[in-house]
Amino acid sequence: MTVAIPIQRLSSQDANFKPKLLASLSLPMADDAAIDAAVVNILKQVQSEGDIAILNFTKQFDRLNVNSVAELEISKKDLEQAYLQLSPEQKSALDIAAQRVRTYHEQQRKEAGCHSWEYTEKDGTRLGQKVTPLDRVGIYVPGGKAAYPSSVLMNAIPAKVAGVQEVIMVVPTPDGARNSLVLAAAWIAGVDRVFTIGGAQAVAALAYGTKTIPSVDKIVGPGNAYVAAAKRRVFGTVGIDMIAGPSEILILCDGTIDPDWIAMDLFSQAEHDELAQSILLCPDATFIEKVQASINKLLPEMPRKQVIETSLKNRALLIQVKDMNEACDIANAIAAEHLEICAANPRQWAEKIRHAGAIFMGNYTSESLGDYCAGPNHVLPTARTARFSSPLGVYDFIKRSSMIEVSEAGAQTLGQVASTLAHGEGLQAHARAAEMRLKK
Repeated sequence: MTVAIPIQRLSSQDANFKPKLLASLSLPMADDAAIDAAVVNILKQVQSEGDIAILNFTKQFDRLNVNSVAELEISKKDLEQAYLQLSPEQKSALDIAAQRVRTYHEQQRKEAGCHSWEYTEKDGTRLGQKVTPLDRVGIYVPGGKAAYPSSVLMNAIPAKVAGVQEVIMVVPTPDGARNSLVLAAAWIAGVDRVFTIGGAQAVAALAYGTKTIPSVDKIVGPGNAYVAAAKRRVFGTVGIDMIAGPSEILILCDGTIDPDWIAMDLFSQAEHDELAQSILLCPDATFIEKVQASINKLLPEMPRKQVIETSLKNRALLIQVKDMNEACDIANAIAAEHLEICAANPRQWAEKIRHAGAIFMGNYTSESLGDYCAGPNHVLPTARTARFSSPLGVYDFIKRSSMIEVSEAGAQTLGQVASTLAHGEGLQAHARAAEMRLKK
């Protein structure tokens, strides 16, 4: 049985195309004020009451009644047991995915400016940059309705590759339900400590520290609206990766692929939640009709069909463009989290893309491979932030210190320059500090 799913159609040739597109990209206004007020209260309580607040909130939200936060920590032995008890198929899949993610990020560490460097000038002055890993990082892993072992790998492995000394993971376990794949992934990724807490209270514990849970230098990982609001609030006390919005996929297609494949790729993001967005850009009107037919045909067989249907009805777009060049221009304006290029010569069009979280090239590169096991990180900028930000990577777990060693000869030249500029700014002590090192 096929079901007709009404999906918004746009044409780039319409006079009001741009305002319609921008309106479709914007998210409905959430009750941000109520969420923020609740989060502020949680953060204040954890900051002032520490473990007691964590126990109270865990009882309230996760229905876990324990006597100490120590009871909420999972031992490394238990993590290992979770891994050992997996089925051979699950164990192999986790092993392969983890190794591919690790290999990619090890290569990234070599190539992406993650090493110290130095050069020496003619007068002996030495300048450079010292790169050091963060000491301690917290990773938030969603729990409850869904479990994400892939999120553990993508957040913990680049931190370990960067050289982070201690990775602390928090994951909610409502009613005490622990996911074996998530715990096994923590074991494979080398997570040092795991606490079964979640929500804004977990973010607060990582930011401020409690008697049992140490504070961290940076918090990474996705979560719900309360987690996002808490990360936004604690930024400055600790670093954060990004504020992630609903998932997105944008597909550039020239019509030379099976329309069923495109329909399923659109589903792959729509099934995340009702606010996820799936967009197709294609110059072939007939092919767009075929994709619509495939959507109608395939949706009834999907286990998460209600979520997919709501997402497609409310936020999906099927857009007819003039040609693939225009498709690339529109893609740059959208700056999507995931960008698939399903075309005869995908690299030709990838060269024209400036803004995308990740670019998936070719008919066989489904976005889902990137989510789990291709290797590059699946923590990506959403909501058009790919215009100015990047995927999570090794570079997010290091910091850079400038290194300056001025020789006596160098101080004679630089001292004169600094003196002149400091006097111009009215900062006489700055000037004199440079002048004192000048030869009389």
